[in-house]
Amino acid sequence: MTNWTIGIIGGSGLYQIDALEDAQWIRVNSPFGEASDEILCGRIATKKGHVQLRFLPRHGRGHRIPPSEVNARANIDALKRAGCTDIVAISAVGSLREELEPGRFVVVDQFIDRTKGRPSSFFGSGMVAHVSMAEPVCERLSAFAAAAVEKSGGKVAHGGTYLAMEGPQFSTRAESHLYRQWGADVIGMTAMPEAKLCREAEMPYALVGMVTDYDCWREDAAFVEVSEVIEQMNANGDLARKTVEALVASLPEVREASPLDTVLDHALITSPDARDPAMLARLDAVAGRVL
Repeated sequence: MTNWTIGIIGGSGLYQIDALEDAQWIRVNSPFGEASDEILCGRIATKKGHVQLRFLPRHGRGHRIPPSEVNARANIDALKRAGCTDIVAISAVGSLREELEPGRFVVVDQFIDRTKGRPSSFFGSGMVAHVSMAEPVCERLSAFAAAAVEKSGGKVAHGGTYLAMEGPQFSTRAESHLYRQWGADVIGMTAMPEAKLCREAEMPYALVGMVTDYDCWREDAAFVEVSEVIEQMNANGDLARKTVEALVASLPEVREASPLDTVLDHALITSPDARDPAMLARLDAVAGRVL
């Protein structure tokens, strides 16, 4: 049992958290390179006391970093170093289902990873590890997030499969139809390898997708335009901020341990005498508990 320190990764449409007390931007250095920005550290008052919160804008303040250039390893490592116990990601997504209309939120429970060329693991030569991604999100945290959307007055889908594409271009119509056939419900450019890295860092992860538009599978609809996406993002952003506040307020006073807190117990495969000291040094925050 411990106290909650919630990390919020803000995607398109969520660039700040207004309810933070004692807020200050703090630079957290990572051996994996530069994070997207400094981390906004503070706390949110609740009826039970205060919950520590760490906010990181995924694309940097001003949205200056494109999806393919987000240093997800540095971001997750920095949030771990900042004391986060759990991560809630907020992301703009396109809809692949008629019933998931713009303005609806989707609390994702599965992923299809179609990204390429992005470092997807903290581990590698000199320290090999394999974690399970069969259930890629935290059920407990996702339930809190879905309830928070509803309490904030939003419409939410409980569960959905997120197709992570490389970007920065939007899909072709053929790709959009293919992803629907695969069973994907929403599409975005940033959740992978973010979710994988959170699992390796032993931080439970939940993703709240904010639907901004229908992807181009609808034959009778005009192609998506960035101006339309931005307009919906701005509308979604207000609700996202309320959702974060409602989620924090709903947390139990004491954080019970999660099975995801210890996934590395059975994931390390490299023999102790074959481990690279330089690699181990880089993993001090992510895997220091078991190294």
